Amino acid sequence: MPLQDLRGQAVIREGDDLVRHLNEFRLEPRYSVGVWFFSPAANRFHEPYQDPASIEERLERIASLASWGVVGVEAHYPNEINEKNLETWKSFAASTGIRILTVIPHLFFDRIFEFGSLSSPLPEVRRMAIDCTIRALELNKELDTDFAVLWPGIDGYEQPFGLNMAAARRRFVEGLAEAMDAVPGVRVAFEPKPYEPRGHILFGTTAEGLLLASQVEARLTHPENRRLLEEGTALVCLNPEVGHMRMAYEDLAYAFSLVLEAGRLAHTHWNSQPLGGYDLDLPVGAVAPEQLDAALYALKMHGYQEHFGLDLNPERMPVEEAVRISIEAINAAAERVNAMDHASIVWATEHPDRARGWIERYLIRTRTPQPGSLEPLPRPHEGA
Repeated sequence: MPLQDLRGQAVIREGDDLVRHLNEFRLEPRYSVGVWFFSPAANRFHEPYQDPASIEERLERIASLASWGVVGVEAHYPNEINEKNLETWKSFAASTGIRILTVIPHLFFDRIFEFGSLSSPLPEVRRMAIDCTIRALELNKELDTDFAVLWPGIDGYEQPFGLNMAAARRRFVEGLAEAMDAVPGVRVAFEPKPYEPRGHILFGTTAEGLLLASQVEARLTHPENRRLLEEGTALVCLNPEVGHMRMAYEDLAYAFSLVLEAGRLAHTHWNSQPLGGYDLDLPVGAVAPEQLDAALYALKMHGYQEHFGLDLNPERMPVEEAVRISIEAINAAAERVNAMDHASIVWATEHPDRARGWIERYLIRTRTPQPGSLEPLPRPHEGA
């Protein structure tokens, strides 16, 4: 597929123009899942509560979720998708219609990356990380994916004293740019995370992810990449993950709006997470459902049409159940958001001095099964 045109996300609307857009544009989520969470992950505190599954078994389980709206699958290279099992993946996609949405370079698990991957100060290790990224980008091109997610989980530090942090960031940026110029025309969707497994991960917040995007694009030199950039096509975008954003104490609607304003929201990863803490990857809606509603409204305001990726860790329930819960939660929230009184919401937010408390009371009514039991709430501009 050609690179998705994300430029429309950056349009900022107000007043009647925003109301018109909100009434006409509907959030209609399409879902992708990560093949990694269909087999229990390693845990340093307890043995897995479920049996491991082969790639073939995982793909079979994913295929069973097509009726729930799963249309894409995500995988890491080379531990999940590689040259030896590539035909298995291609056959799966052809027989089920579930696309391979992204191939992700696996740069965080192997012992060789103990001191970082693209940012490693060890030349031979950094070379291995760049080469792995290049091969993952090549597979993305071969499989006609939408983008390559990149997560720098092992690039960071615990002890900051004396570290040349600017040099580490520069190595990461230049290494990614080298890989992208080696395989031009492939979009990268960077996924920030503030900490875990490192005490502090490079480019760990949404704003830092946007900084990375501009720095990498400025270093791209291949003529095809330069042509795309000059046409206004973003090549380094973001894949914000809800749990990571909440770990960083970010507000979802605000953080998403930063990426949307830049026209760089290529994909999103969904779960739920309390503020701070370790990465739980709970089913969507389990924690802070008000953040879910606000985030979806921000996506609707900017016309987000890309996939909703699920990134879960269902330790104590069947993985299919965690997927179904998450899809139901997002679909229900999207239905609420699509049906809201957009004219009143826009008027209240643009006239806060004349609509004090109206949004809060309105949201209560959207979340109760019997809104008729509450006092009628006049539309704010009608009572002004």
